[in-house]
Amino acid sequence: MNVYVASSWKNTIQPIIVRFLRDRGYEVYDFRHPEPGNDGFSWSAVDENWRGWTPAEYRIGLRHSAAAFGFALDFEAMRRADFCVLVLPSGRSAHIEAGYFVGAGKKLFILLEQDGQITPELMYLMANDICIDLRGLEVAIPKPRPVES
Repeated sequence: MNVYVASSWKNTIQPIIVRFLRDRGYEVYDFRHPEPGNDGFSWSAVDENWRGWTPAEYRIGLRHSAAAFGFALDFEAMRRADFCVLVLPSGRSAHIEAGYFVGAGKKLFILLEQDGQITPELMYLMANDICIDLRGLEVAIPKPRPVES
């Protein structure tokens, strides 16, 4: 069973969630390491000064080959995935990814952050479940298919 973990580069528990799911038999897409030898997309691959872009420069940057390649890897993984785990806190991209799963009729599970103040979000009602810990996530998500021998 393929899982897409949507989160943020700033989220420190994202690698823990990826390992947790893999240890339980899931195929997990890790945007930080989408394929061997690839450490994920970074805007600095497009332009070291990306933080200072104007809206017009940003639109041009989206057409850069590095951006197109990073998008293609992520989006293909989303298409292949059976469901998504949105690991909070996360940003804009992860929320658009989560919305894709809802719109595509695929399951979405949200794992709330444990530290700090929770920011309520009404649209999280679209999720199949909102989990507050790893045990709850493990119970909520579909079980991996047995490996055929």
